[in-house]
Amino acid sequence: MKKIACVAGTRPEAIKMSSLIHELRRDEEFCVTVLATGQHTDMLTQALSDFGLTPDENLNIMRDRQTLDHIMSSVLQGAGEFLDAHPQDMVLVHGDTSTTFAAALAAFYRKIPVGHVEAGLRSHDLSLPFPEEANRVLTDRIASIFFAPTQGDADNLLREGTSPERIHITGNTVIDALYWILANKTHTSLELPEDRPVVLMTAHRRESWGQPLMDICSAVKDVINGRPDVLFVIPMHKNPAVRNVIRESLKDYGDNVILTEPLGYSEFVNVMNRSKFILSDSGGVQEEASAIDKPVLIMRTVSERPEAITHGTCILVGTGRESIRSEALSLLNDPERMREILTKNTRPFGKGDASMKIHDAVKRYFDE
Repeated sequence: MKKIACVAGTRPEAIKMSSLIHELRRDEEFCVTVLATGQHTDMLTQALSDFGLTPDENLNIMRDRQTLDHIMSSVLQGAGEFLDAHPQDMVLVHGDTSTTFAAALAAFYRKIPVGHVEAGLRSHDLSLPFPEEANRVLTDRIASIFFAPTQGDADNLLREGTSPERIHITGNTVIDALYWILANKTHTSLELPEDRPVVLMTAHRRESWGQPLMDICSAVKDVINGRPDVLFVIPMHKNPAVRNVIRESLKDYGDNVILTEPLGYSEFVNVMNRSKFILSDSGGVQEEASAIDKPVLIMRTVSERPEAITHGTCILVGTGRESIRSEALSLLNDPERMREILTKNTRPFGKGDASMKIHDAVKRYFDE
């Protein structure tokens, strides 16, 4: 029996790894351990619980106003100690967080093969997103097997010299998670009026802290002034650098803005599904929205998911007040603009079978 540790530290990692954990656990040849780092605390365990999962081991590293140095060093040491006490045949990490790179490095130091789920994404700018672009590039340098969501991601790896036989194009596991939630979890505690257009907005990227986030909030106010019937739902990230700005900027717009704590994944999916469109700087939302035909205005200057723009439902608008205001009002007021976006959508991030493809690739890796 092969021992596999699946690592998750943040809410998005938990969501995107959950379907894979279930898929691997259905195979009697694998003994799967869920190693949580606690880079996020409640948001991580909440996301896992939506899929009926709990951590087998939790490093609980989170500290108030934690620094990147703290996250990296704590996960590296904690994951290393776990792997020393519980040797594994493979460590699976996801995406681009500090947990991802630190856990991969701990496995690499012990010559344990690293499987990188969501490998190959690139913005080609180490400062955007920060520090995620560096994390994903460095993880791919030490991984042994690569699960690329798209052909474009696989091409990035090939250009960097990755052996083709180690690359597997799988789609993205978030689509697996999304479809499972839509099929199994339909309850929502948020009462959203049927007669008002709803817009979901999420913002958390470090490069958006400060003036860019204030500009985003100003754009939200501009949209409300242009369309007084619109209702924004804004789940606020736990980081004070994000939530304090949002609260202060939008405190006088209570009739048009619902500020919430971070939503459980099933609740979040329901709000996405209810929304007319989404404003977000999230990578995962770009993938999820394409799968359910929801336009996204990406509040970033570059996306490492170009397929979301060329073949999906996303528009890159940056963090400029005027750009966000203009595109948002266009989507609210111009039905033809909405049809144009949806017509080009080919759902580029898979059909919901990524976890099965990753399971099969891992099995073949051990059989070689």
